[in-house]
Amino acid sequence: MSRVGQGEFQFDVIADWARLPEGWTFGWVPGVAVDSRDRVIVSSRSDHPLVIFDTEGNVLESWEDTVLVPENAHGIYIDGDDNVYLTEWLGHCVYKFNSAGELQWTLGTPGVPRPPGRPFNRPTDLAIAPDGCLFVSDGYVNHKVHKFSPDGVLIKSWGEPGTGPGQFDLVHSVWVDSDYRVYICDRENNRIQLFDGEGTFLEEWPGYLRPDKLWFDQDETIYMAEVGHRVTILDRNNNVLSQWGEAGEAPEQFVAAPHGIWGDSRGDLYVSEVATDGQLKKFVRVRDL
Repeated sequence: MSRVGQGEFQFDVIADWARLPEGWTFGWVPGVAVDSRDRVIVSSRSDHPLVIFDTEGNVLESWEDTVLVPENAHGIYIDGDDNVYLTEWLGHCVYKFNSAGELQWTLGTPGVPRPPGRPFNRPTDLAIAPDGCLFVSDGYVNHKVHKFSPDGVLIKSWGEPGTGPGQFDLVHSVWVDSDYRVYICDRENNRIQLFDGEGTFLEEWPGYLRPDKLWFDQDETIYMAEVGHRVTILDRNNNVLSQWGEAGEAPEQFVAAPHGIWGDSRGDLYVSEVATDGQLKKFVRVRDL
């Protein structure tokens, strides 16, 4: 079995983890997340746009006959109550489902891109702040971050095209930590930008390989998927704790573009890819170092 990573963050790779039923296939797999019961929730551009697995890769359920449009799948977020938030980039909206797959609300107008600067025009991801406010990265066209109240009222937006502080070239993912710092994957500028909750620029972390998804564990260790065939684990001071990845078809390599990342209660990671079909790897944390 292939092993990746360094220091306290080493993992054994299971490349063919997901056990799909006969006749099922995955297309691109932009999103993966894990709920409080360690159910692995996979959002893909396929005939089965949302499938839930156990940690062994067995299918538990599939959400059929929902509003989800497979080709629109992009971001996924799970809150503390196991609600599932799905950001549809080509659908220009965010859906909130409860853990049973029942639609709770829709943010944005499905299928309708909004005028410049207004939410949404090809959004990419959502995260929830400690006070329940919603942050959406809006993304491929708008170059904006939007902050909403917990009940979905727009509070403020910030961002514009460019390379300077507070400017973006593809706003691709968002996370908010316990100190209310807002982390943004500024993908094509190869950096993470940090802001306070009001959109004031704090600092930037340059030098990454097109970072496109963030996930924080309960200790607020940061896990990042990068389009440049890499996964990076770092702390909130931008110290790299572990890093691996290169292009290729070996189990420890990435075929195309890591796009989704999330971990379970055991410290195991799940990483999905786009620009190729069916790539969803499990990285099992090594505990006997």
